[in-house]
Amino acid sequence: MQTNTLPRAEFLPIEKLHPFENHPFQVKDDAEMDQLVFSVLTQGLLTPIVVRKTDTAEYEVISGHRRLRACQKAGIETVPALIYSMDRDAAIIALVDSNLHREHLLPSEKAFAYKMKMEAESRQGQRNDLTSDQVGPKLTVATISEVSASQVKRYIRLTYLIPEILQMVDEKKIALTPAVELSYLTESEQRDLLETMESEDCTPSLSQSQQLKKSSQSGELDMDRILELLQQPKANQEEKLRFDLKDIRHYFPKNYTTERIQKTILQLLEKFERNWKRRSLDER
Repeated sequence: MQTNTLPRAEFLPIEKLHPFENHPFQVKDDAEMDQLVFSVLTQGLLTPIVVRKTDTAEYEVISGHRRLRACQKAGIETVPALIYSMDRDAAIIALVDSNLHREHLLPSEKAFAYKMKMEAESRQGQRNDLTSDQVGPKLTVATISEVSASQVKRYIRLTYLIPEILQMVDEKKIALTPAVELSYLTESEQRDLLETMESEDCTPSLSQSQQLKKSSQSGELDMDRILELLQQPKANQEEKLRFDLKDIRHYFPKNYTTERIQKTILQLLEKFERNWKRRSLDER
């Protein structure tokens, strides 16, 4: 973390702490957050939040957005914080570095984090009012993290996806490598692809994604071409049988969850198989 002065530890009013502007890391009110709130209520905040002072005499959080949210939910009025003096670019680099080690980061979070850091490092390298001792040597994509330069570039390509397709990557409906290929499609082509994926209830394989990219670059990608490519059989593709839940819901009690319905169907099929085999033996 590059700073101009050593940090000061203080207790700050929670209303003066604000999330870092446009940071890419999601803060969810989930079970893990509930555990963190319980920890704050029973033990206090054990690790101070890292902040920088803004021009408005308030504070922007660099590290500790989840801890800040937990304190807000717990009704804590003041929180311990380490106050750093740094410009926005140095703060962006510190923000990304302090969050990339977290487990279960979504591809979209990594993508925009890498992009933010790359842009901040690029701006720092162009400045002549900072010494190398203050900001360190100009960094390249290869030094942005412990992952390879090519992997960082692949993640950054995801920022060119429209939000709906990027969400499908986060939900693991589309793998990273095909998603990188799809990122080269124009926005309108991605919209057409999304519409086709929804109507056909499918997602492109790596081979199909590569062909979509190639057709886009040659100016031949339209709705007909997208449909043609998505309807191509995939390697090792198994035929699937699908039911709409609304078509079978009325056969089950209202309190049955989707998981319980699925389990019941499998149990009935197993019973059907046993009875069918028994009848087959009796008929011999």
